[in-house]
Amino acid sequence: MEKFRAFVIDKQEDKIQSEIKPLSLTDLPEGDVTIKVAYSSINYKDGLATLPKSIVRNYPMVPGIDLAGTVVESSNESFKKGDEVIVTSYELGISHFGGFSEYARVPAEWVVPLPEGLTIKEAMILGTAGFTAALSILRLEENGLTPKNGKVLVTGATGGVGSIAVDILSKKGYEVAASSGKKSEHGYLKQLGAKEILSREEVTSDDGKPLRKQLFAAAVDPVGGKTLEYLLSATKYGGSVAVSGLTGGAEVAASVYPFILRGINLLGIDSVYCPMEKRLTVWERLASDMKPANLDKGIVNEVSLEEIPSIVEKILNGEVRGRTLVKM
Repeated sequence: MEKFRAFVIDKQEDKIQSEIKPLSLTDLPEGDVTIKVAYSSINYKDGLATLPKSIVRNYPMVPGIDLAGTVVESSNESFKKGDEVIVTSYELGISHFGGFSEYARVPAEWVVPLPEGLTIKEAMILGTAGFTAALSILRLEENGLTPKNGKVLVTGATGGVGSIAVDILSKKGYEVAASSGKKSEHGYLKQLGAKEILSREEVTSDDGKPLRKQLFAAAVDPVGGKTLEYLLSATKYGGSVAVSGLTGGAEVAASVYPFILRGINLLGIDSVYCPMEKRLTVWERLASDMKPANLDKGIVNEVSLEEIPSIVEKILNGEVRGRTLVKM
């Protein structure tokens, strides 16, 4: 093989520059498994990687925290040429060349075999967002959530995590409320299974109240900030909030009252270093009983490497609906 294409970012003084650049296999970092990438996806974290004050640890870098494709070479006996695989999270796209490339090389311990029941494309429609949504729901159920407990709120519902969480919860028989700042997307959220739509303002704490009317049995929250403050105050006795993101801010002004008077649980969801045993379980569930019902119905936008900069800007501005795939 001579050359292949990759989306590469570099930092010059205080500015990030990006280009589609020809690379060779010798340019790839060390790893046990070399993969011909079929799809990657664009996440909020990928947007953060393109900012001057970035989460990227070294430059130049190929961003992309997700990828799915076919093994072309492996020095690890767990994988062989022709295997279809998924790689998400760990250091991918942050300190190790990621998925915005026609080829990638990664450590074998980051690699998940594509489970039966998913295609490579479906795996990337899910990606880190779908994995995070499913992990959030599993953690909620491990802490006692069932459909009979009552309404479940999903915040940031038009984003990747939120869209897939609404879909999975609805499929599993939950009554789902979805919050969004986009009035134009109410039809989309109802298509995914939401029974009630709340505005962003309705689920944002602006008065500092530690306790409110008990409205939700649980919540999936990829937003954080003042939205998380609201959720803590409005969750029912014994309920749980699974928080996985900070698009609404990293600072949370919390009171102990919801925890000691209502016994609620605040569950932190980490999709980056989630142990492989749990990771495999989540992917198996995503390929079976937790596979969303609407993977091919309006949730997906497919783009090329050249279109990444424009999509990244929209993601950072909260203007993207559902999931965006990068097709190699």
